[in-house]
Amino acid sequence: MKIYTKTGDKGTTSLIGGTRLSKAHVRIDAYGTVDELNSHIGMLRDQPVNESRKDLLKEIQDRLFTIGSHLASEPDQKKKILPDLYDEDITLLEKEMDLIDANVPALRAFILPGGHPSVSFGHIARTVCRRAERAVIHLQQGEEVDPIVIRYLNRLSDYLFMLCRAMTHELAIEEVTWQPRVGRGK
Repeated sequence: MKIYTKTGDKGTTSLIGGTRLSKAHVRIDAYGTVDELNSHIGMLRDQPVNESRKDLLKEIQDRLFTIGSHLASEPDQKKKILPDLYDEDITLLEKEMDLIDANVPALRAFILPGGHPSVSFGHIARTVCRRAERAVIHLQQGEEVDPIVIRYLNRLSDYLFMLCRAMTHELAIEEVTWQPRVGRGK
């Protein structure tokens, strides 16, 4: 099987089920952004600081593929052979956040992204996750989207923030807090 089909040369692509849509369609944007997020999670998984979290990050990537398959499918195809997302997938992220929260200093200010390349990769993934969530919500305004998809993406962005805090702590990097400038009264 060749990787190129030439069927998208005119700016359209196929959903699972055969319907062709513009590559600029909100549905394509939603699952494309989830795919982009998946690549960023792969970069996080490859960071040495995340060696003990490789399995969890791979599981997150699997769930993102599940989400992508649902977003890339016509409604009647979703009832056939697609994998599912479960409440337990969200609970897993919450449990992991609780473990991290018990091991990092209390959060007392907004944190500026960065401090180490691994942490920066995490913050990029977090912001792409938020963009994916917004894209799926935009899609939901016009088409049916399973609410668990939005809940999972919302919780995942929270987890990615906490992962950044964990990496910062484990790498002994100082969290840089935001110090807003005030007092110039324009």
